[in-house]
Amino acid sequence: MPMTTGIITIIMTDATALARLMTWLSPAFPVGAFAYSHGLERAIHDGLIGDRITLVAWLEALLVRGAAWNDAVLLAEAWRCASAGESIAEVAELAAAMAGSRERHMETTLQGGAFADAMVAWGGGELADREEAVPYPVAVGAAAARHAIRLEDALVAYLHAFASNLVQVSVRLVPLGQRDGVAALAALEPVVLRTACWAAASRLDDLGACTLVADIMAMNHETQYSRVFRS
Repeated sequence: MPMTTGIITIIMTDATALARLMTWLSPAFPVGAFAYSHGLERAIHDGLIGDRITLVAWLEALLVRGAAWNDAVLLAEAWRCASAGESIAEVAELAAAMAGSRERHMETTLQGGAFADAMVAWGGGELADREEAVPYPVAVGAAAARHAIRLEDALVAYLHAFASNLVQVSVRLVPLGQRDGVAALAALEPVVLRTACWAAASRLDDLGACTLVADIMAMNHETQYSRVFRS
C-alpha cells in the first residue's frame, strides 16, 4: 500500500537514495575502480607508505587538498548544473583537462564511461549517449541530481568509495591486515564528512591541489616495469 504522509514519503525517498548510492558506489558496480591505485602502488613500492599511519596521512592529503578534493568540487558543480537543467559539457571538459597524467585521464574517463553505461538500468541513457565519455565525478554528480539525491549525501558516498578503494589497494600491497584497513577507514571517516561538507558549498574557483608527490608517483607508476594496478 503506498504511503502518503509527509514523514513516510521523506523516509522512503531517503531510503531509495541511500540504496542507489550504495549500489552505484559499491565495489560491485561495474566501473572498474578496483583496477586503479591512483599512484598508490608506486608510493608503496618506493617506501612512502608502509603501515596504517602513513596510509591514513596519504589519503587524508588526497581528500583535503588533492585529487579527491578536486573530484568533489567537480561533482558538486555537475550536480548543480544537472539540477538546474543546464549542460554539464563545460564541467566535463574541465574535469578531463585537470587529469594530471595519461593514466589519470584514463582513470576518470573510462570509469565515467562505464558508470554512464551501467546507469542505463536506471533510465540514465543521456550520459551514455554522449559522444565523449564524461569524467567519473561529473557522471556521478549529474546522476545524483537527476535522481533527486542530496548533494552532500552523494559527496559522502563518492569520497568514501574513493578512500575505501585505495585502502583495499593497500591491504593487498603493503600488505595491510584487514583490521588495519578497517581502522584506516574509521580514521578517515571524519575527513570524508568534512570534505563533503566543504565541497557542497564550493564553486569552481575552489579547485586546486597541492599533492605533488602523489602526482609524481602516479606518473612514475605509468612506466613501472612490474605492477598490479593501473595508476
